Amino acid sequence: MKRHTTFLIAAVLAGGLALGLGGVRYLGPESVTAQKKSKDTHHHDHHGHTDKPKAAPVPRAGHKEQGKSAERTHDAHDPKEHGHEKQGHEEHGHAHEHEAKVVHLREAKRKELGIEVATAQAGSLKTQLSLSGAITFNKDRLVHVVSRIPGIVREVRKNLGDTVRAGDVMAVIDSRELADAKGAYLAATERVTLIAETFQREKDLWEKKISAAEDYFKAKHALAEARIELRLAKQKLMALGFSEASLKQLVSEPEASLTRYEVVAPFAGTVIEKHLNVGEFVKDDTEVFHVADLRTVWVNLNVSPEDLVRVEKGQRVRLSAGASLPEAEGKISYIGPVVVEDTRTGTVRADLPNPDGRWRPGLFVTASLTTKETTASVLVPKIAIQTIEGNPTVFVQTPEGFEARPVTLGQSNETHVEIIVGLHSGERYAATETFLLKAELAKGEAGHAH
Repeated sequence: MKRHTTFLIAAVLAGGLALGLGGVRYLGPESVTAQKKSKDTHHHDHHGHTDKPKAAPVPRAGHKEQGKSAERTHDAHDPKEHGHEKQGHEEHGHAHEHEAKVVHLREAKRKELGIEVATAQAGSLKTQLSLSGAITFNKDRLVHVVSRIPGIVREVRKNLGDTVRAGDVMAVIDSRELADAKGAYLAATERVTLIAETFQREKDLWEKKISAAEDYFKAKHALAEARIELRLAKQKLMALGFSEASLKQLVSEPEASLTRYEVVAPFAGTVIEKHLNVGEFVKDDTEVFHVADLRTVWVNLNVSPEDLVRVEKGQRVRLSAGASLPEAEGKISYIGPVVVEDTRTGTVRADLPNPDGRWRPGLFVTASLTTKETTASVLVPKIAIQTIEGNPTVFVQTPEGFEARPVTLGQSNETHVEIIVGLHSGERYAATETFLLKAELAKGEAGHAH
């Protein structure tokens, strides 16, 4: 009986032990550790010693299969492997994002659309100032011809718009005052001749001790006075426009010509105003003609006070007056020292050559003044730049087509921009009608999305 009881107790203990170990398999290492600590603490508190290590039981078949299933589940959700898979997916997406975008276009179609291709190269980038202004006469070559003497107009030989050369007779005036001036000159000339002969005779007699010294000195004094009068008469005629050559001819002229006053052109130019007609009386201060040399003109430009500091003498300025006239280039020659009160602008003047007379005074013009000039390693026209996905983009020609390539922009002016990164010197790119390439690219991406 005792033997049978002992056997039952051993079987119960063995079964309990097996169930305990199986429970440890299900709870996992952290729970096992917690249970061990609890058990160790209990034994230590009550018995003052630790349990002896026991051999781990062999798990049953059912528990083994369940453990493998759990391991497979754990491996399937392994964070490292999952991270690698995600990283590979992201790298694939990143590569897809930076995939080259190319517009395939046949050469014949490109020409039909008017898309011009240019070669990227260095260039001069000019910072320019846009101004407005007007053409005016070169006032250094503009003269108001005055009659200089009162009289009646006998002839008018030049009219508005006529061209003249220096010395050309423009009008003829009959003047009594001129006759008086010429008569005074002729009389003074004759008097000097007669007194000079008397002086020479008195001098000879005085030197021979025949006449008194007093007669000699009187003749000398009279000759000096006559010469002064002749000089005065001569200067009056020269003030009226007579030259040395014309004065020499005056002695041999007929009396009818004494009243004849000729209005002559002071230099070559064009008659832009005329204020006399045949038969009318003109005063000695009447401006009878305005003559301008239009081979050069001035351009008066209006510049704001803020921009005046950027303007200097000698700077080149490009001028335009519309499609009817070709552009021309002038040079800054004058910068006004004051600001005009009415317009609050300063006046800047440019000299403009006008050999063919196309630039007529009074014509309004627009001007482009170059205030700064730098060299760019790659310079393209602004119309070649398109904005794609928020980035400035150039369409670069490749064997596959036109590649939409993002670029980094540098300095720019009204027409051109510097490319710092993205386009190299020597590469071919679309320079015009690039909006058509942008539209084709957008159309292709829309079709790919569907």
